[in-house]
Amino acid sequence: MMQSLLPAIYPILKASYHLDFTQIGLITLTYQLTASLLQPVIGYYTDKRPQPYSLPVGMGFTLLGLLALSTAFHFSLLLGAAALMGIGSAVFHPESSRVARMASGGQHGLAQSVFQVGGNAGTSVGPLLAAFIVLPRGQRSVALFSVIALLGIVILSQVSVWYRKARQEQKGLRPGRHGVAGAFSRAKIVGSLAILGALIFSKYFYLASLTSYYTFYLMSRFQLPVRTAQIYLFLFLGAVAAGTIAGGPIGDRFGRKYVIWISILGVLPFTLALPHADLFWTAVLSVIIGLVLASAFSAILVYAQELIPGRVGMISGLFFGFAFGMAGLGAAALGRLADATSITFVYQVCAYLPAIGMLTAFLPNLERRG
Repeated sequence: MMQSLLPAIYPILKASYHLDFTQIGLITLTYQLTASLLQPVIGYYTDKRPQPYSLPVGMGFTLLGLLALSTAFHFSLLLGAAALMGIGSAVFHPESSRVARMASGGQHGLAQSVFQVGGNAGTSVGPLLAAFIVLPRGQRSVALFSVIALLGIVILSQVSVWYRKARQEQKGLRPGRHGVAGAFSRAKIVGSLAILGALIFSKYFYLASLTSYYTFYLMSRFQLPVRTAQIYLFLFLGAVAAGTIAGGPIGDRFGRKYVIWISILGVLPFTLALPHADLFWTAVLSVIIGLVLASAFSAILVYAQELIPGRVGMISGLFFGFAFGMAGLGAAALGRLADATSITFVYQVCAYLPAIGMLTAFLPNLERRG
């Protein structure tokens, strides 16, 4: 929720600092790249040396980022605030994903969905907070949310205590490496990871067009005021949260490959229709896109964890990091494209990205092989 405040107040920052779409994209790129470059490194390190108390430390960086965002008076300081929030994300996600898996009771897909739906639900609330708190009170009101960050630090400290005790109970036991990776050649595993990376690219490049520029699209095409456009963004992000919770348990029951098929390629007809719809159908189609597309990530992440067992932190850091990196690059590239053409043209181009989902056909069926 706190990290979603950054893109949610883009219209305020654009007006206050006279930013163009390229600069808006650079803010997102700074946040996402900071998170994406650090996460795999942190995940690889914590696989070897778990750090239970990294969870509240990550939240501490987010707290500093919020305070910096509320007091920034220059574009470079906005980039610094975005970088601090990115560091917070990078420190938090690898270990928190491991904690979710430890607490799963074997239902790994469900655990990842519950974990991620917390983030997506918070993300959906961000635009409402921006519309009803930050917009009327101004940029400095972002500092009010530091109270929530402090509460998060307290809660995560308790989670870290449980995590440390759980690790101590496992002392003397060899780390579990149960999986199906041994049934496949190294080339097959590398190829599968490359395909998963392409699917992440498709999903997050498209989501970047909606998360960063949806309000501008609605304001430009349908002449909506900022507050109304933020409510539409809330509806889309709420659909993303709902879709996230569905992907994991469906993957546990029917197989993750099928979820990946449906969530990436299945959204293609709706993305193709979106740029040509009126306001009502734009809202309907964006909700459908959010529901279907969001179900992919938990299935992709658990699929990768099962493909390379025993490397939960590294895989989580790699895929969270790559996802954030693609979202950042997408925001920057699409912002530049919007400046050169129009925001409507951006949605016409991005509509074809889900076609990359056809690569899912080349993924091995882990459940059958297992």
